Amino acid sequence: MSDSRLFKILYYLLDRKRATAPELAAEFEVSTRTIYRDMEALSSAGIPVYAEQGRNGGIYLLQDFILDRAILSENEKQEVLTAIQSIAATGYTDGKEMLTKLSALFNVNTRNWLEVDFSRWGKCACDRLKFGILKTAVIQCKEIKIVYENTKGERSERIVQPLKISYKSKEWYLKAFCMEKQDFRIFKLNRILEWELLENTFVPRPYPETENNLQQTYSQIVLLFSKEIAYRVYDEFDRTEMEYKENGDLIVCAKMPVDSWLIGYLLSFGAQVEIIEPKYLKDVLAEQAQAIYKKNKS
Repeated sequence: MSDSRLFKILYYLLDRKRATAPELAAEFEVSTRTIYRDMEALSSAGIPVYAEQGRNGGIYLLQDFILDRAILSENEKQEVLTAIQSIAATGYTDGKEMLTKLSALFNVNTRNWLEVDFSRWGKCACDRLKFGILKTAVIQCKEIKIVYENTKGERSERIVQPLKISYKSKEWYLKAFCMEKQDFRIFKLNRILEWELLENTFVPRPYPETENNLQQTYSQIVLLFSKEIAYRVYDEFDRTEMEYKENGDLIVCAKMPVDSWLIGYLLSFGAQVEIIEPKYLKDVLAEQAQAIYKKNKS
């Protein structure tokens, strides 16, 4: 009999609440007879596991059953605390309080050796409040009303059904179903200017998790960076996207969103970047740079 399988069955029942013997047998690739022997072993170990016959029957644990802290090894306790510690570092959750409680439960004094900070510079209580409300909306399946500004500077009010909060490429996003568009949409958290938690609840639908969800409007961009700005290129692009020239300059070929964000991003490099492809972007960037020059010329 595999002790490892017994723990896995226990965790499975804690997660699913109830399962049939054939379901467990298929999940752990054993016979139903083996599953029933495993149930007897768990019961003999003091685990309150029960089996009911009939159409709505199945194998389940006593409703109030919780795992004893001794089941986790010392290393596993440290791994759990490290995970919570990194979440607490976002500044958006109640992770610090959770970390304190779990440290006491595990009787472990975890060292604060890891620091992760997803918040932007000059973070404020407003950001934390927004994140907390969006998290509540996702968990409780409640609709929210938002005011959102897109990359074209267009501001709109929408009611959305939030499905998950996603962190990708240094930014937080809200994946949701938009009631106005009747389609799935992704909203950048920084561009959600107003938000209101509504009482309307919804049945969450699976978000279409395709590889390019956050890259639907991306195009191939080729850029030439001078060697003086190489440190930023290393920070913001993958090495596989870079090609080195003999003089130390860098050519970067990457997929990027062609919108106002891209123009602002390229302007942040000043004269240290040149657009190679697509050609039309050279004129767009030059016009924006000229407009900045005229506005700030004394």
